[in-house]
Amino acid sequence: MKAIIVTDQAAGTAGMQLTQRPEPQAAINDVVVQIHASGFTGDELTWPSTWTDRLGRDRTPVIPGQELAGVVSALGYGTTGLSIGQRVFGITDSHRSGTLAEFVAIEARNLAPLPGDVDYTVGASVAMPGLTAWQGLFDHARIQTGQSLLVHGAAGAVGSMVTQLAREAGAYVIGTGRAAHRQAARDYGAQEFIDLENDVLEDIGAVDVVFDVFGGDITKRSASLIRPRGTLVTIAGPTDARPTEGLTIDFVVVPERAQLTAIIERGRDGRLRTNIGNVATLDDAVATFNGTRRVHGKTIIRVRS
Repeated sequence: MKAIIVTDQAAGTAGMQLTQRPEPQAAINDVVVQIHASGFTGDELTWPSTWTDRLGRDRTPVIPGQELAGVVSALGYGTTGLSIGQRVFGITDSHRSGTLAEFVAIEARNLAPLPGDVDYTVGASVAMPGLTAWQGLFDHARIQTGQSLLVHGAAGAVGSMVTQLAREAGAYVIGTGRAAHRQAARDYGAQEFIDLENDVLEDIGAVDVVFDVFGGDITKRSASLIRPRGTLVTIAGPTDARPTEGLTIDFVVVPERAQLTAIIERGRDGRLRTNIGNVATLDDAVATFNGTRRVHGKTIIRVRS
């Protein structure tokens, strides 16, 4: 099969190359998926889990990519809940081979059915950002109707999902980002917008929840804005930022079929808009990831037309 591999962690995306690799085999409780569309998270080549298995052993060369949509082509022993020929979408285990390839072996529990009227590019684009937003808001922050939420990067791949899901849940949403992203954040549902380059973040006053995607100084400044018993949720890695009388949660997204199903149903009926910035083919993926043009939104690789 065609696949993109990386052999040098230090090289980043510049070390990507398109080559031929053996097709994967389905282990116990696995399925093999013929991939139609794949997503790639920009910093995943910096994650230790990208380069090792669960025992810490090196597994280079690696196939990157965690998001996928495609068709089940084989079942492993003991696999239940999915069938050959079924359309599916979801995310892989980062300790295993990824989705920038024509096929991937993946645990069945990491996938959910993809309705026949939803394009593969949509399935691949909402899997990781949608799950991240859902789990951060509902599993960790436990957002409630009437609460105020500060969303950093509100026009980005994750932030736009957070904004839309929070508005549906009845929260008051304040988005942040660059000035050029103001209208996009508003279009996704942000009721206020803070330009982090020109506005003063602290002018927004106190909020109940902060959803952080940036880390660093922004995270620390945001912690001071949280009301007593409020929550700072971050996906930017461990932090010592703490609200004075609140909670900080640093989390990593996990696969969850029921949540994937709820997310894709919202996409079908128009409650959740995707944020696709660019679509490229597998043959053009290496050049796309190393391009100089700044792309806002998710880059999706269409493996099959």
